[in-house]
Amino acid sequence: MIAEIIAAGSEMLTPHRQDTNSLYLTERLNALGVAVAFKTIVGDNPQHLTDAARIALNRADIVILSGGLGPTEDDLTREAVAAALGIGLHRDPEVLAAMYQRFATRGLTMPENNSKQADVLDGANVLANVNGSAPGQWLDTAVDGHRKIVILLPGPPREIMPLFTDVCEPLLAATLPERHFAKRMLRIALMPESKVDAIAAPIYQAYTDVESTILSSGAEIQLHFLCIKPTLAEAQQRVDQLTSQVEDALDEAVFSAHGEPLEEIILLRLQMRGLTLATAESITGGMVASRLTSIAGASDTYVGGAVVYSPHLKKKFASVPDDILKNFGTVSEEAARALAEGIRKETGASMGLAVTGVAGPGPMMDTDNVEKPCGLVYVAVSDGISTESLKKIFAGDRERIRAYAAQQALDILRHKLI
Repeated sequence: MIAEIIAAGSEMLTPHRQDTNSLYLTERLNALGVAVAFKTIVGDNPQHLTDAARIALNRADIVILSGGLGPTEDDLTREAVAAALGIGLHRDPEVLAAMYQRFATRGLTMPENNSKQADVLDGANVLANVNGSAPGQWLDTAVDGHRKIVILLPGPPREIMPLFTDVCEPLLAATLPERHFAKRMLRIALMPESKVDAIAAPIYQAYTDVESTILSSGAEIQLHFLCIKPTLAEAQQRVDQLTSQVEDALDEAVFSAHGEPLEEIILLRLQMRGLTLATAESITGGMVASRLTSIAGASDTYVGGAVVYSPHLKKKFASVPDDILKNFGTVSEEAARALAEGIRKETGASMGLAVTGVAGPGPMMDTDNVEKPCGLVYVAVSDGISTESLKKIFAGDRERIRAYAAQQALDILRHKLI
């Protein structure tokens, strides 16, 4: 059973307003075992809204419309759904009386145009909206012999959320066959999306009952797996089986098998081994430290670090020797290694992590009098016994290069901990 959500309102087709209701509705529908197959945003145009409702009724079992239930001329949802279904509207006297009472208790006279909010689809049940003047509507009907559930809800989040949770969810739970969702997510750092899919696709394509999605998100790839079954145990077993096979195929490229961010995985590994970490950042300006400290309990393993943007601070806070800066430059393998080793010693941490590079927008003349290209990045990690380093050249704008540099720094540390 699939659902479609239609958000009505021209304001959501501008850069100034977003449809957040559909995110909430999707989450709640998923909890009921209902997959949302389509989301549509329609402006305040009667024909467009009628067409969108008609299309939704032809392809979805549950159609939820949010917004367009107000008292103004551009609130057209009731009329559009009636037209799409070929049914009438009637003015409900009980709803109208409740509206007059609502205004009266506030010492107000109800404007005449509010009366249209009492117009109800023929055959629909009224859903009381205790947080607003526009009631919702529930219609259990059929289109071309197929059962359809049509739900009309107000647009304001403070109205739609309690109305759906308190009223619609129990109705759906009592109406729908029991279905359960199971989800898993694998996260892979710094591997091209095409390479991830080339490895994973032959595996997940064999699981026709599991929905698989691959997403590129910053400097990582995410593989999402979703299965719906009559019982949670069945759904979970299929998702876990698929995830395990893909994880084995991708091997150490996978840093998280349950959706945890890279920084959380690193802190967990440090804690398990009784290690502490310090960072020295140049190009990233504290991005690595920010990510680490965003995780609750980071102070158990992360002792701190320094943003060493200038050559002077590289020497002062991480004890980088003058001859390295003079002979190899601030953006070099030698400098990255010295930063990792120096910050570890200066802080007394078990491990030191360093990143240096050129974020751009253009090349940089370094302290060794050599021009370093935009996107050149060096990362290094030291544990007091050995120091490992890596050179990368990242493409893109300044923001992208810095984000990838931070991800690469954390990932080299992850491999070191493995």
